[in-house]
Amino acid sequence: MAVKTKYPNLFKPLRIGSVVAKNRINFEPTAISSSHADGSISELDIAVYSEVAKGGYSMINIGGCTPDSKTGRVTVTGLIIDDDNMIPGLTRLVRSIHKYGALCVPQIQHPGRQCPMPKGSIMSTNDMVVKLPWSAGHEIVFANAEEKGKEIRAMSTSEILDQIELWSLAAWRCQTAGADAVCLHAAHGYLMSAFMSPYLNRRIDRFGGSFENRMLFPLSVVKEIHNKCGNDFPVIVRYSANEWVPGGIDTEESKRIAVALEQGGAAAIDLSQCIQETPGAGFDPMHYQEGWTIYSAEAVKPLVKIPVIISHALRHPDVCESIIAEGKADMIGMCRQALADPYWPTKAKLGKPEKIRKCISCLTGCWQESLMSMKEIACAINPVCGDLNFYNMDKTKSSRAMKVAIVGGGPAGMEAARWAILRGHKPTIFEKSNELGGAILGCCLVPGKDKMKWYADWLRYEIRDLGVDVKMCHVPTLEELKKYEVVLNATGAVSYVPEVDGLKERVVPMEEVFACPKTTCEFYPKDSGRKNRKLGEKVIIWGDHYGAADLVAFLGAAGKDVTVVTDRKEFGSSVEVIHMYVLRKRMAQGDAEALHSKPYKYPVKVFESSTISTIGKKEVKIMDTNLNVTVVEADDIVTCYTKSNTDLAGLFEKVNASGIPVITVGDAKSPRNLHAAVKEGAMFSVSLDPDYCVTNPNGALLDELPIDVKRQLGF
Repeated sequence: MAVKTKYPNLFKPLRIGSVVAKNRINFEPTAISSSHADGSISELDIAVYSEVAKGGYSMINIGGCTPDSKTGRVTVTGLIIDDDNMIPGLTRLVRSIHKYGALCVPQIQHPGRQCPMPKGSIMSTNDMVVKLPWSAGHEIVFANAEEKGKEIRAMSTSEILDQIELWSLAAWRCQTAGADAVCLHAAHGYLMSAFMSPYLNRRIDRFGGSFENRMLFPLSVVKEIHNKCGNDFPVIVRYSANEWVPGGIDTEESKRIAVALEQGGAAAIDLSQCIQETPGAGFDPMHYQEGWTIYSAEAVKPLVKIPVIISHALRHPDVCESIIAEGKADMIGMCRQALADPYWPTKAKLGKPEKIRKCISCLTGCWQESLMSMKEIACAINPVCGDLNFYNMDKTKSSRAMKVAIVGGGPAGMEAARWAILRGHKPTIFEKSNELGGAILGCCLVPGKDKMKWYADWLRYEIRDLGVDVKMCHVPTLEELKKYEVVLNATGAVSYVPEVDGLKERVVPMEEVFACPKTTCEFYPKDSGRKNRKLGEKVIIWGDHYGAADLVAFLGAAGKDVTVVTDRKEFGSSVEVIHMYVLRKRMAQGDAEALHSKPYKYPVKVFESSTISTIGKKEVKIMDTNLNVTVVEADDIVTCYTKSNTDLAGLFEKVNASGIPVITVGDAKSPRNLHAAVKEGAMFSVSLDPDYCVTNPNGALLDELPIDVKRQLGF
């Protein structure tokens, strides 16, 4: 059935060299680190990429394909294409993408100085020592060690020539496997990028110095690929249009690069941002506004005839449609948005943009807790991403509807309810307040974190549209919970005040500061009359983790004189690293690259490995681990220490004693982050099995028992 779409330009075909993409929405290359240890294609590789193809992205870039695993693997379990024995697996992946009408474009990438594997003799353009704690190839710093930096050695001329051959052979293998094109990774400070960058490339041979010399390596790779694969095999080059460092690639240099690439045979250019010294612009966390990189495409596109692809923080179909319609770029690129919602193109085309689960740019699942931590890809707000337990969920609807009580209407509770009702169960949410959302709602007050509300609202609309039974302003009784077959404890976490001498009553719970007073939200309970706690000018933030980091951003932007006291070695060490990079710039009264926020009135002072020992009427004593004491004046002290909410512990014990299982998830289990809450809430509902609703001795729900064990236990 033909469907008339309100986004006609997004769904026009686009010719890229000898191939045609069926629409203008590209899945940007990202290393999902889900291959086997030997670098061969895994079941999860096929599941992730084919799901994105099914969702309607017209060109699927397979990120981080290593042409030489002996000298540089992009991630610890990234895809390797440096030998012919990888061709059969790659062929299976290509076919799984072609099945849904998309082009398959492997990205050839050598990490160079940002190499996580192998550990020794890391090579790049020049000798250097790098400290890049936000890179996937960051130096491993153990608990009580100090960061020293990674030593990088300069490549010899023969090694450069070897790489040209290895990259072109990798492209030939991709072509042999049936791939439609290849993309060369020439951005973000990786190997090819380092050759192109005047900031990183300090060589004095034919591969360094002048613009022509710095372009020799990428242009030689393009030429050798065409020698092996034919001139009609498309080669796309993704490069950083701006490196955001003095002496690095800027817009003017980017124009020259685009022209040189077109003349050298590139079929399209894909514009990115940054090198690893300036990660804010490359990862664009929540602080970066949608469409902020369009300036680079507008500068380059008039100079070339080949397609120009633009990406970074694009979320809304209306914005993307206007970019194509106004001729600012030829194709829209999405990466993290595709992980958050693989069906973005289909929802847009069928007129359901409000159903798109927009990426909130949190970088938690897709970076901090995956590639940075040597794990497979994930997404904080899409529990399906990177988890085979969730793929093909339409085939696992429950054989019988179970009555499920969910106590707590935060992200864990709502995600559990959403999956429960989708599987055919009958969930009821009990929420003690008069608004769903939980800890997410405090982010409305934090400058740069307004995208969190996208997910909060998406969940709340889903709960409404699915018809989930919600009891607001209601704490369930034992009699009520006994009517259900299973109970989920999703009551979250609460702040507390550590032991301290003096006027402990002066300490303010962070929940009182984060109480959002805004009344413009559709879900705002009009009769609540809530107000957030007003604080004096000098404020001590006592504690750490996301609550403390958000409070620094909120109070710093509000003009408060902020002091942080944390017992950790480094403030914000458990917070997503790119967000902390931006926050530290703000704390020093500056800003990250490409951002132009108003500076804080005062620099934020931080006492690490310290605690508050005594609280007086106006003065506070801060003691470090060496027992050194500093006296600081404070109008208010706010605690960001949190613990699991145990207000209903007695009730849950009685429910358990009555034979009804109680499962605890999210911050109620242990204070962590949004990713943990969403994942555990969803996993609870996936594990629900009406045949045996009991827990094992560890308190986890049993599911998928072996048939003999099921009989032995009497189920």
